[in-house]
Amino acid sequence: MRNSLPELIALPLLPLLLVQGRRTRAKTPRMPEADGERAGIAMADSAGAPLRLIAIGESPVAGVGVALQEEAITARLAQSLAMGAGRPVHWRAYGRNGATVRDALAELLPQVPAEPVDILLVAFGVNDSVAFRRVSEWQRDMLALLDQLRERCSPAVVLLSGVPPMQAFPALPHPLRWVLGMKAAALDRGLQALAREDALLRHVPLVLDTQSDSTLAAEDGYHPSAKGCNVWARMLAEAYLEQRT
Repeated sequence: MRNSLPELIALPLLPLLLVQGRRTRAKTPRMPEADGERAGIAMADSAGAPLRLIAIGESPVAGVGVALQEEAITARLAQSLAMGAGRPVHWRAYGRNGATVRDALAELLPQVPAEPVDILLVAFGVNDSVAFRRVSEWQRDMLALLDQLRERCSPAVVLLSGVPPMQAFPALPHPLRWVLGMKAAALDRGLQALAREDALLRHVPLVLDTQSDSTLAAEDGYHPSAKGCNVWARMLAEAYLEQRT
């Protein structure tokens, strides 16, 4: 019942939500994917064997909201990991603006090379929330993606980024913001449930309080800024470093 609550609340509000959605899309600046290579090495001169990081996800992994790939979540996570572990980190990002998990299975997964990695970051949820995917369908698609990623790259650990808190997105008006926030929270609970059942998976809650600090959001009020990516990267890196101790 709790997982279906967003649908029950949205149904009587549907005409208003559709109007708000159209208006928001019309007035929100369309930001491009970031420039630059989607691969690199953080702290290349550090001693020790390098860690290998791959990220797959929606627009933040593609660098939407920042100018350069070096400012996006994968590169910033690599930098945070390298500083915390004292080792170089080879990173690669596979992301697409607007991608759902189902899209990733068809379009992003074939791009991921079949070779082992130490850390796999999986970051989805906003587009599946907007599409109002059922939690059971979201979990099914996520498990299919994770199973195929495991087969391809045998990650030592999988960081499941929490679904972004859409109730804090400045670009969204109320009640659309409130309803999408509830939907995102439901999908995030589904993600947490998957992580509880698999020791390889580490769910990392995403807490970006853009309402208290607007500089965490990009100019479109929808994606994380460079500062937001730094904060997010530190959360993910700390979760990885903690599980190693």
